[in-house]
Amino acid sequence: MKVLHVITGLGIGGAEQQLRLLLRQLPVDSDVITLTNPGAVADGIVADGGRVTDLAMTGNRDLGALPRLTRLVRQGRYDLVHTHLYRACLYGRFAARFAGVRTIVATEHSLGAVQIEGRPLTASARGLYLAGERLGTATVAVSATVARRLERWGVRPDRIHVVPNGIEAGRFAFDPAARRAARARLGLAPDAFVVGAVGRLTGGKRFDRLVRAVARLPGAQLLLVGEGPERGRLLRLAEECGAAGRVLLPGACQDPPPVTRTGAPGPHDPPDLPALLAAMDVSVSTSHDEAFGLASLEALAAGLPVLYVACPALEDLPPTAAPDARRISGSVPGLVEELSRLRSWHQERARLPVPPAVRHYDISHSAEQLMAVYERAARGRAAPIREVSCP
Repeated sequence: MKVLHVITGLGIGGAEQQLRLLLRQLPVDSDVITLTNPGAVADGIVADGGRVTDLAMTGNRDLGALPRLTRLVRQGRYDLVHTHLYRACLYGRFAARFAGVRTIVATEHSLGAVQIEGRPLTASARGLYLAGERLGTATVAVSATVARRLERWGVRPDRIHVVPNGIEAGRFAFDPAARRAARARLGLAPDAFVVGAVGRLTGGKRFDRLVRAVARLPGAQLLLVGEGPERGRLLRLAEECGAAGRVLLPGACQDPPPVTRTGAPGPHDPPDLPALLAAMDVSVSTSHDEAFGLASLEALAAGLPVLYVACPALEDLPPTAAPDARRISGSVPGLVEELSRLRSWHQERARLPVPPAVRHYDISHSAEQLMAVYERAARGRAAPIREVSCP
């Protein structure tokens, strides 16, 4: 089977890095077209041996991109087109149809309760989404929560397949040596209590609350991994709260990292994500609107206790699947209370065992489920695939 993946961009982000992980697992011949921004994840896909084409689209209304995309789809003689993210789903489905491809799968990565990829869930956004969705064969939801949201939005239930995001769980196993090296590189004391968070620095992630909470915990440090438009505001807030020296923003972190000739990071490379998680003592997700919650799963794989405001990946499983993940309100006083409790835990215990939820969301399992969707779609079978509950 020859598959074309069309995605809006390939900068560092959850959907983008999820595509790269799947490409490493899927037993099909795959190409990738990015509508714009062939960033770090594009480089990673190429380093893995994949093929990436940049369509160089100039904006949402660059209608000239549609015939260019249609031509590339037709030339590639693809059996299936798989689209990712709002803009790529719209243009990619039309291009596939115009090029004569009839098997079209789309993954909904980012449908939240009140937004989709940062756009408010307006009637016009819904209408445009549904108009494009009807051109496809199947729609993949990255969590059961997203599947329910799609149904409420008007997508036919028999077209929805749940294929959850996945992680390369073994890569995040706790390594004491990596912890020591990462802390030394970041200037963190070996015995410091380090609160961690991973995500794009946008207002919706509500990292400002985490900055304020850590500022109220004397001696605590905040390691905030990500990049985005809120970076400057968060740094100013840390200074205003008297915690400028205790808030570290090392930038975005591509995961998996680029492959070197030796297959290992160079001596001057920044710590990778597993090493940064090893440097933390607790992981916190303050976002109130998530489609999955990859950062919390990765933290659990690293043996960290997790506090989260919203995480469909965990909310869709029984509590026993992740006993050391705790849902919180996300208020600043509540964060201070929870972090104070975990600070005492940090002084008494080592890393936690990896919970069943992590094994449940292994990327190899996700790839197997996605292949089942491909095969059903190619045969014209509509019966939806639903995720099996974690024991």
